[in-house]
Amino acid sequence: MAAEPLQYEKNEHIATITLNRPQAHNALTPEMLCRLADALADSRDDDTIRAVILTGAGDRAFCAGGDLGRTLPLLTGDKPPQDHWDERLLNDPQVMPVSSLCDGAMGKPIIAAVNGVCVAAGAELLLGTDIRVASHESRFAWPEVQRGLMPFAGSLARLPQQLPYCQAMELMLTGEAIDAQKALQLGLLNYVVHGPEVLPLAQRLARRIADNAPLAVAAIKRTAVDSIGLPEQEAFKLEKQAYRKVMASEDAREGPRAFMEKRAPVYRGR
Repeated sequence: MAAEPLQYEKNEHIATITLNRPQAHNALTPEMLCRLADALADSRDDDTIRAVILTGAGDRAFCAGGDLGRTLPLLTGDKPPQDHWDERLLNDPQVMPVSSLCDGAMGKPIIAAVNGVCVAAGAELLLGTDIRVASHESRFAWPEVQRGLMPFAGSLARLPQQLPYCQAMELMLTGEAIDAQKALQLGLLNYVVHGPEVLPLAQRLARRIADNAPLAVAAIKRTAVDSIGLPEQEAFKLEKQAYRKVMASEDAREGPRAFMEKRAPVYRGR
């Protein structure tokens, strides 16, 4: 029996989503995109989940982008739908924005654990995550322009925000790849480690986040993301709104109380 092309696990407040098509560098098929959207939506809506890890199976690739023989021809109209996954990808308006982390509703921090190739749609996914760990062997590229295409899952908006403008434009206009050290230098990554250390480090980071107060974590992510590009005074208003909500919570009382009582806090997300 063939393994599922996407694995989704939940354990102790942490969800782990694994792109599981290593023989094809975890290239995204319509089925994978639908399953990815479902897993992300489930982790978003599950109040017990406090952090999400997104990774790829194997040590050769995080994700090599959309499957050039199946997904891209479907999206360009070069091939008709072949099954219900194809039909859903084309007709369900939530699949593409959710699976590309572009729908704006994900309030849970997402940690990318990257081993190997991270290009095209894989690199676009990376930009939707909050913390990024990669192996020394990882490579990053937005090569769509070399194939007559363009990035269409958030990169045109996100990459110039996350990198200096000229660096972002060089990557997207040439389609050339950069290595992990260059990505770290540019600020695209948080950590570069040896391959076997990638997932354990991502898990430790997720654990540290999951141990914090979930309302505060969600407020920090949502406010920071929503503030991007706003005038400073409007961003301050969002911060004040989040502050009032968090300070009125039971968790905000539990944190200082636990500190004074010299014990670990017990956060309940309310």
